[in-house]
Amino acid sequence: MAQIPRGTRDFLPDEMQKRTYLREVFEKVFCSFGYREVQTPTFEQLELFTAKSGEGIIDELYDFVDKGDRKLALRPELTAPVMRMYVDSLQMEPKPLKLFYFGNCFRYDRPQKGRYREFWQLGCELIGTESECAIAELIALAYSSLKAAGLKKIELNIGDLKIIKALFRRLGLSDEQVKYVMPLLDKECFDDVRTYLLEQDFSESEVGVVVEALQSSDMKMLKEFLIKDDEAIAELEFVESVLKILKDDFAVEEFSVRMSIVRGLDYYSGVVFEIHAPVLGAEKQICGGGMYELVSLFGGRETPTSGFAIGFDRSLLALESEGFEFPISGLDVYVIPVGAEMISPCISLVHSLRLKGLCVDFDMMNRGVGKALKYANTKNAKKVLILGPRELEEGVVTMRNMADGAQSSVPLDAVYSSLS
Repeated sequence: MAQIPRGTRDFLPDEMQKRTYLREVFEKVFCSFGYREVQTPTFEQLELFTAKSGEGIIDELYDFVDKGDRKLALRPELTAPVMRMYVDSLQMEPKPLKLFYFGNCFRYDRPQKGRYREFWQLGCELIGTESECAIAELIALAYSSLKAAGLKKIELNIGDLKIIKALFRRLGLSDEQVKYVMPLLDKECFDDVRTYLLEQDFSESEVGVVVEALQSSDMKMLKEFLIKDDEAIAELEFVESVLKILKDDFAVEEFSVRMSIVRGLDYYSGVVFEIHAPVLGAEKQICGGGMYELVSLFGGRETPTSGFAIGFDRSLLALESEGFEFPISGLDVYVIPVGAEMISPCISLVHSLRLKGLCVDFDMMNRGVGKALKYANTKNAKKVLILGPRELEEGVVTMRNMADGAQSSVPLDAVYSSLS
């Protein structure tokens, strides 16, 4: 027997209702911020992803050689494809460009709760500006989207990679030492960072201050520590401006400054942020983003870009874990013909109601009224119309309200107005 591939899922109708609800909420918020949707191919040239993430990513990809001997890969994420599309088709468009996407991605990874080999990602890319208000709005968009979806408890953390690099400069770390420390920061292994730096013969006092600064949200302390670094001071003032706009103008007050956020990617620079859903435990990150530059890597002119991606599956799992009650959609009307000879007039009635934009179905299995009513209930029908020979002769239909069981006789030509 054919089996579903490991790390993939089937989505039954009830699950798809949840997914459709969540996608539509996100897309509505994105559009309200002026973003427009784009789509890219499910597979791309392999070099698109190795150029961005290095040859090591190949082990995580579904890569293949096609019949034309081209090296291709199923997309593992959507930022690189969108940047490739921008270089191909949108460089001459007026700036800023606000783009959003939603699509399935693939990684050859070990499946676990909330992590699959085929997963869905959605997000936004802002191209052509890196002003304080633009970055603040981007962060507000990510936060607002998750709140609008119904998540009650999320944690927004904001950091800055330029500040991290300034702290490393202050200590005098080499490129090799920085490369070793960054993954430890990404995993919040501060004790391991301290141990490693002490092993590299840095003094206890120097290491203590830097590790404290990496965990600090005190902008004043950071300024005092980096007072002689003009570039770092300018960046701290930029961050302060972003945070002020975020709080005062976009009314996002629940956030933390965490300079240990590194995003784990070389192409990020400047402000970065993550959003966590604590209800998910260890795999709590549901959104990540920040400022980066990829356009020049793909052959375009260097352009300021920023963006974020939301883990769609984890967001859905977080909502379920919080006990969120998803809206239940169903039929506006279910029509029951009483007897086979009533099927044709029922179809005509169904067709006329569908043309008016209603969601309508009918009993096409010639069941008794009782069984047909039970079926209508499983489909969450709001109203049921019963049409038999007597009703047809009198030009009426029996209308049943499924919420309370109340019934009334309604003229056929007044059915639509009676449904509202």
